[in-house]
Amino acid sequence: MIAPVRRPLVALLAGVALLLGWAGTASAQDAAGRAAPYTTIEGTGSTWSELIVQKWIADVDANGMKVVYTGGGSSKGRKDFAQATNDFAISEIPYQGVDEKGNADKSDRAYAYLPIVAGGTAFTYQLKIGNQQVRNLRLSGETIAKIFTGQITNWDDAAIAKDNNGRKFPSLPITPVVRSDGSGTTAQFTTWMDDQYPSIWRGYFGRSGLTSYYPVKSGSRMTAQSGSDQVMNTVKGFAGNGSIGYVEYSYPVNANYPVVKVLNKSGYFVEPTQYNTAVALTKAKINPTTLTQDLKGVYVNADPRAYPISSYSYMIIPTAADDKRMTTSKRQTLADFIYYSLCTGQTSAGKYGYSPLTLNLVKAGFDQVAKLAKADSNVNLTNRDVRSCNNPTFDGKNPNHNVLADKAPQPAACDKQGAGPCGTETGTNKPSTDGKTPDSGTTDGGTGPSGQPGKVDPETGAPAGGPDAATGDGGTGGGNEAVYANPTLVADRTGDQRPFGVLAVVELIALVLVPGVASAFLRRRRQTRSRA
Repeated sequence: MIAPVRRPLVALLAGVALLLGWAGTASAQDAAGRAAPYTTIEGTGSTWSELIVQKWIADVDANGMKVVYTGGGSSKGRKDFAQATNDFAISEIPYQGVDEKGNADKSDRAYAYLPIVAGGTAFTYQLKIGNQQVRNLRLSGETIAKIFTGQITNWDDAAIAKDNNGRKFPSLPITPVVRSDGSGTTAQFTTWMDDQYPSIWRGYFGRSGLTSYYPVKSGSRMTAQSGSDQVMNTVKGFAGNGSIGYVEYSYPVNANYPVVKVLNKSGYFVEPTQYNTAVALTKAKINPTTLTQDLKGVYVNADPRAYPISSYSYMIIPTAADDKRMTTSKRQTLADFIYYSLCTGQTSAGKYGYSPLTLNLVKAGFDQVAKLAKADSNVNLTNRDVRSCNNPTFDGKNPNHNVLADKAPQPAACDKQGAGPCGTETGTNKPSTDGKTPDSGTTDGGTGPSGQPGKVDPETGAPAGGPDAATGDGGTGGGNEAVYANPTLVADRTGDQRPFGVLAVVELIALVLVPGVASAFLRRRRQTRSRA
């Protein structure tokens, strides 16, 4: 009497077992069909770009890619690569040949540079009036250079008041926080000072050029910390009032901490949002052979939205066929990790305080990745190109169109030199809006360049009324429409999506159906017994 009731359950369980066995076989076949299985790869270097790199590593882990990345600074990354103790490095500057200390900064290990992510070097600070943290500080480049070379040492300095349209700050010593390790962030910052304020920087440094190791003069209040995270922690710490440090914008964004709005060549104070960085980098010149960056045009970009200290990070990858660390599996893992980083991974860049790479840089990056397959013909790069690349700056109809730069809103009128300052907080990863000015308490955009209130779109921070009310031109304006797709793994290689394949579907069917069938079986069995 019980046997007929059992048959559906037994049949279902047998079917599920069969499907599970087929799924396991299929998964094994998929794995075997891949050009090479993934294996762990290790990288070291930049802390400037580390936050987004760690995000990408977490994303690809679900696809079986194991990537380990340790910061320590760009100089360490380049040194580790040269000594063949890592599989890739990340740095904000290329090998210098000889560093500022006279040490070799080169690699006999064959390599290629490729861009990995863009961003802005930000100046985060702790400055309180009473117990109230200032969150809308503005500084010109000259003032910043003088602060970090010991010429301006107190927050009540007249130059700081002038940058803030007469607003005065407490008499409080300034504590500049710099990097103690060999840092690409330091190199980018000092390159900018050397180019834009040579007399200030060279008078302090003692010679021209950049440095990865920031010089700290004896007797100054300047303090040095290792890594971007330690600079950030020092500035926001309990004893940090009066301090100011330089880090990639992602660090204050993730710490919910303010940053300086820096005066650009158009006369606007701007912060390094993804938009302002994207606009600024439209003037970057790229060496077509090495992909190294010339940022002189970025520093003087006359667009009102441009953040002047914008740049990008390089990944350094091994290209020799006989590289002693590399195997087919390592090259395959590195190639696919780079593909994810250049494409879908860029959809997370803006949210983390970075700026996505543009089409020309992504194309150039793929050209460099191709060298991995040239070194080892077993590396499979099928469907790994810009045609299948999910990047938020791309316009499918116009490949040369930078979507992100066109979406960038114009600055608020209160961000104009001689107006405002705007009352809105910085470090929020949002474009500046009109907000309340500190003195008047109004909700307009402060005083515009003509002396009239600068009305600003509260959604975007752009001057209202069509053409840019602050500059008089049409600009490109734009709202703050969603720029990013939902980050997903673009993985069409056989076996890449096994965790989400047939096995998962079968398990779901089993979870849903088996309990129901089992319940029906038990219910019928009780009924049979009661009749007996």
